[in-house]
Amino acid sequence: MLLSLVGSMAGYLLFALGIYEQSIILLFVSRILDGFTGGNISIVQSAIADISDDSSKARNFGLIGMAFGIGFIIGPFIGGKLSDPTLVSWFGFDTPFLFAALLCLVNIGLVWRNFTETLSHPRPGKPINTLTGLVNLQQAFLEPRLRLLFGAVLFYNLGFSFYTQFFQVFLIKQFAYTQADIGNYFAFVGLCIATVQGTVVRQLAVRFKSQQIVRYSLLGLSAALFCMLLPQYGWQIYLVTPFIALFQGTSAPNTTSVVSQNAEAGAQGKMLGINQSVLSVGLALPPVVSGFIDTIDVRLPLIAASLCVLLGWALMVRFLKRYAAPNKSSGQQQG
Repeated sequence: MLLSLVGSMAGYLLFALGIYEQSIILLFVSRILDGFTGGNISIVQSAIADISDDSSKARNFGLIGMAFGIGFIIGPFIGGKLSDPTLVSWFGFDTPFLFAALLCLVNIGLVWRNFTETLSHPRPGKPINTLTGLVNLQQAFLEPRLRLLFGAVLFYNLGFSFYTQFFQVFLIKQFAYTQADIGNYFAFVGLCIATVQGTVVRQLAVRFKSQQIVRYSLLGLSAALFCMLLPQYGWQIYLVTPFIALFQGTSAPNTTSVVSQNAEAGAQGKMLGINQSVLSVGLALPPVVSGFIDTIDVRLPLIAASLCVLLGWALMVRFLKRYAAPNKSSGQQQG
């Protein structure tokens, strides 16, 4: 965790320097550095899995999503203010990244002081390997059981990435949204997701197993993404967005919970690390594909988003029928 946060802090500082020096090379180097050391999410998920039982994992993973949603609201607002020289004369485009580095430094101090090992019987450490991500991907798709599970995770994340990475292009071309309009919209998305994962996810986790929830939430997300093609006026997308937040907000923590539940004893970190590698692929492919299909029809990325999530749902349902590990305790017992 400490190594990851130090890498992120260094990456943000390099990015700020790249902006100040107007060096595109430094910008790429900073992202590469942060990419190589950016494993803190899987570590956090692993720690939460270690201290949770099967019936509380989805609820606890939902707290991560709620934190992301709140950050999605506050982050763009603070970043916009920190880059505005009319507020403070020395503010510029590099200032938000300096602030992000400062936040990483604060996190390093908090982890150093408060974070303790959550694995009751830690395994001997293995040498760090820069090819671990590729090895994870190989393992994810070689074993038949993992192939179905991580295939579902991949297509689900591909679909939602099509939406998050290219929906602003859709808003600009289809409804002439400005940058301010887009910022307001995604702040609304963050608010909806934070609300769902802070309330609905916790309530559902008490009553239903993660395996039951993802059977419906992924299908609902596919339908909600397709419904984004229906609005005729810009304000109408706000009517569909809460449904995307509802189904995404319930899908993300419960999908992670299913992955965690199917890990061998003491292998939570490994399983969630593989999951993070698969998610990274899901983030990397949509820009390549959407940049091309968007030139054909601005609606195609949304159609691709809906279809990918639908395929992810189909693979998840098939996996649950064949291989899903049964929960050790029911949600009713936990509640």
